[in-house]
Amino acid sequence: MFEKILVANRGEIAIRALRAGHELGARTVAVFPHEDRHSLHRLKADEAYQIGEPGHPVRAYLSVDEIVRAAREAGADAVYPGYGFLSENPALARACAEAGITFVGPPAEVLELTGNKATAIAAAKRAGIPVLDSTAPSTDVDGLVTAAEEIGFPVFVKAVAGGGGRGMRRVDAPGALRESIEAAMREAETAFGDPTVFLERAVVDPRHIEVQILSDGEDVIHLYERDCSVQRRHQKVVELAPAPNLDPELRERMCRDAVLLARELGYRNAGTVEFLVGRDGRHVFIELNPRIQVEHTVTEEVTDVDLVQSQIRIASGETLAELGLSQDAIVLHGAALQCRITTEDPANGFRPDTGTISAYRSPGGSGIRLDGGTAAAGSEVSAYFDSLLVKLTCRGRDFATAVSRAQRAVAEFRIRGISTNIPFLQAVLEDEDFRQGRATTSFIEERPQLLTARPSADRGTRLLTYLADVTVNKPHGERPHLIDPASKLPAVPEGAPPAGSRQRLLDLGPEGFARWMRESATLGVTDTTFRDAHQSLLATRVRTQDLLAAAPAVAHTLPELLSLECWGGATYDVALRFLAEDPWERLAALREAVPNVALQMLLRGRNTVGYTPYPTEVTNAFVREAAATGVDVFRIFDALNDVEQMRPAIDAVRETGTGLAEVALCYTADLSDPAEKLYTLDYYLRLAERIVESGAHVLAVKDMAGLLRAPAASRLVSALRREFDLPVHVHTHDTAGASSPRTWRR
Repeated sequence: MFEKILVANRGEIAIRALRAGHELGARTVAVFPHEDRHSLHRLKADEAYQIGEPGHPVRAYLSVDEIVRAAREAGADAVYPGYGFLSENPALARACAEAGITFVGPPAEVLELTGNKATAIAAAKRAGIPVLDSTAPSTDVDGLVTAAEEIGFPVFVKAVAGGGGRGMRRVDAPGALRESIEAAMREAETAFGDPTVFLERAVVDPRHIEVQILSDGEDVIHLYERDCSVQRRHQKVVELAPAPNLDPELRERMCRDAVLLARELGYRNAGTVEFLVGRDGRHVFIELNPRIQVEHTVTEEVTDVDLVQSQIRIASGETLAELGLSQDAIVLHGAALQCRITTEDPANGFRPDTGTISAYRSPGGSGIRLDGGTAAAGSEVSAYFDSLLVKLTCRGRDFATAVSRAQRAVAEFRIRGISTNIPFLQAVLEDEDFRQGRATTSFIEERPQLLTARPSADRGTRLLTYLADVTVNKPHGERPHLIDPASKLPAVPEGAPPAGSRQRLLDLGPEGFARWMRESATLGVTDTTFRDAHQSLLATRVRTQDLLAAAPAVAHTLPELLSLECWGGATYDVALRFLAEDPWERLAALREAVPNVALQMLLRGRNTVGYTPYPTEVTNAFVREAAATGVDVFRIFDALNDVEQMRPAIDAVRETGTGLAEVALCYTADLSDPAEKLYTLDYYLRLAERIVESGAHVLAVKDMAGLLRAPAASRLVSALRREFDLPVHVHTHDTAGASSPRTWRR
């Protein structure tokens, strides 16, 4: 037995293989791309390795190099591929062999032969197995159209490298053939990298029967058949074992032919030989799948043979005899059926749904088996992978009992937050033809009512939502009718608002505007409601639309404002992180709504609106763009009063030629306290001197902690005005009002 097995897959089949490896005494290894890092299969393995690069999760699972790299890194001596992804890719089998790692599956040569449907059909002919009339593989559309005349209609267009219904089209009349061939070739080229197709005579309304085989390279046995007739667009939906109402002689012939084909190919490991059975009771071979099938669980339930363990043990060198398996020992016990629970919406063309599972409850009881991946409340269903959520396998003494258990189990599921195909499955299980075992491949197509079955009313979730809403939002009854805040705004006259500080700034320029501020006998007021005030009081609740509703009233009624502080790091964070808004669009909209008052922003020195120093080029570009979008006054500060950290921003503002550089010294402590030794008046004057030398147009005092009391404010502002010929602008966070301007003396 292998010491360590890497499972090159995800979801339920990966978990299934990891469990089998654990039961066999081997250590197990999982692989996962970045997007799958929370998947359950990663936690079921002894070790897990990330593969691929973020943003391309499917590509990671399809990378032979990444799988082999992870196997080498983990020291795995075997790779189990499961189904899908690389399970039928001879390149992986060959790469494993070259790396001295065992590939759990057929040899690369067999994978190449079975991967081409045309060569597989040729092998079936050599073995004397009935096949459908078909053409040679080709990419010549004209030649295929001509060849169709010899086969007759209806025909199937099939990709030689196809699978899962991709690259396949049924054509009932010659007029639609050319278009169908071209469409199938395009799909095959996209899905498999090979546009080659062939034509095959279609069997009208057949049953789809497949036979499970196991081979150790010498001996071959079958484990009887599965009925996969319930399909939608060639994708299996419900699988049964054994096939109901199947003539025993026909069953014997198909099982015998499956074994003959495996011997003809020198097949090794598990595989599935697929047939179509016509209305006349004749069977024809269509393909051989050289891997485990999604529906293998129904065979395990009726034969008591663990197919995944058998795959691993055969790959490790054990024979069927050593597994205790012989044809005589394979006996059917009862019946089983599998329903695939997917996150697809039947009423919406089976479109896969994505989102978070808000509630998950699964069935249980006698005869119920669940094979799931990451299926639990809180799990994220992404758009990257197959929509399969969980496989439900139900077993009974007979087919009727299995169907009855499946009906009960499907009804017990409670999956909320995403759409599922459960209503559709319930409708299928209730159909009388299905219950009597009379389904064919046209079963779903002939019953469109299955797709519009009534979805779950979700009464439990709706009731809980109602109770939560009442408890949290209406504990005392319905909310009272509130006055619309917009109705409180004054009427805004038509036309442009009166000229204000912005027009003065544009007329005088930054230096002239600063001189006007210094010489003015009036007190200039900055309205911070559009930034700091709502950030402090209402946090993340004020949206751009709320600000724009009030902006015209401010522009018309308060044209005497010195500035309107409306932008900066706080609003930048709120817009991006909480409101899903563009802060630049907010700035542009406010500029348009308030064309007459200077707009002011807070700039964190070299940090701009971030939390880390940026290169000078970033600061320059940011300030240039902000000025062009609408900012007039840039209040620049550094929490540590480091002028060198503010200098790049000051230079950037001055380079715009239009922006006013208001540079702040951050106030702390209490300079009027005789015991204060560090943050004294001399400290602030020396700091102000450096700020003036750096090119500031306006000196600002930023009282972030609300510590600037009236005596200290009077002393500091008076000293700044006495020592420097610049206007002084005070910004305080003192909501109690102790340092309100009315308490200061000039």
